[in-house]
Amino acid sequence: MNSRTSNTFNTASPWQQADGDQYVQNISRKIPGYQLQYDLMDTLLTARLDKREKPRLLVVGAGGGQEILKLGLSHPNWSFSGLDTSQSMLRAAEQRLTAAGLMDRVQLHHTEITAWSSNTQYDAATCMLVLHFVPERESKLALLRSIAARLRPGAPLCLSAICGEPGSPEWELQMAGWRLHMLGNGIAEEQWQTFEQSFGVTSHPLPAEEMEELLEEAGFTAVSRFFGAYLIDGWVAVKALER
Repeated sequence: MNSRTSNTFNTASPWQQADGDQYVQNISRKIPGYQLQYDLMDTLLTARLDKREKPRLLVVGAGGGQEILKLGLSHPNWSFSGLDTSQSMLRAAEQRLTAAGLMDRVQLHHTEITAWSSNTQYDAATCMLVLHFVPERESKLALLRSIAARLRPGAPLCLSAICGEPGSPEWELQMAGWRLHMLGNGIAEEQWQTFEQSFGVTSHPLPAEEMEELLEEAGFTAVSRFFGAYLIDGWVAVKALER
């Protein structure tokens, strides 16, 4: 397959102003265990898909290319459709995936999933470090339902997001530790302040309990956590079987 980019969605989002190359360079310094969450994602998906001949995976928030790079190098028989609303992030993904020789198994789409026309039923999906950028509970639910609609019954989803209640004592405790982690890894104080001030503006986290409720409401079951670092949580779930 060749790279294919559509432009059906152009509403402004935090990612559309992102510098894709800078994001790739900085994210692992900002998030403790950044690579670990992708390693765990890989093993969880492998355990579910290892008996399928040519699994097709849906990657929501594919900008930067981390998920596809990790899974594509580990599984030469897997193919991917990657969606993102940021052109610069998709360019960074395409550059990384081309250098790794993976683009013959990848299609990239500049679109939001709720606006994407596709009848493909996928064998698995990922949505890593994306959902906190989606405002409002109903919009988050619509995104998760759009993912579920494109999965075959029993297909797994791996998802991670920043979770919590900004301003609560628990939030402030975690943020204080996260700040020291970032500064200790070379992130400038100005960058930390921009990140800290983004909550309620470009980032909209929910408590972890509400995230799990959203997954179940969207049609997923067997929801369980596989990753946690400061305010970032990761879950795996499967699309409920049809009755």
